[in-house]
Amino acid sequence: MTDRYLSVDQVAELLGTTARFPRRLIAERRITFVKVGRHVRIPESALAAYIEERTVQPMRPRRARARKAAA
Repeated sequence: MTDRYLSVDQVAELLGTTARFPRRLIAERRITFVKVGRHVRIPESALAAYIEERTVQPMRPRRARARKAAA
């Protein structure tokens, strides 16, 4: 087990959000989590996978096409 388990507050800080956002992800089962007694922990690998799945790559700029003159 090399994965670190993060608290909701730690995940919120890493994402730059309030604690409400990771709690909503957990409630909606949109991120993997582990319950340890009454505590909820999110594995670092699950957070990295969540971020990777939702990363949007930039679009390539379109090449300008020469327009044909209307005859």
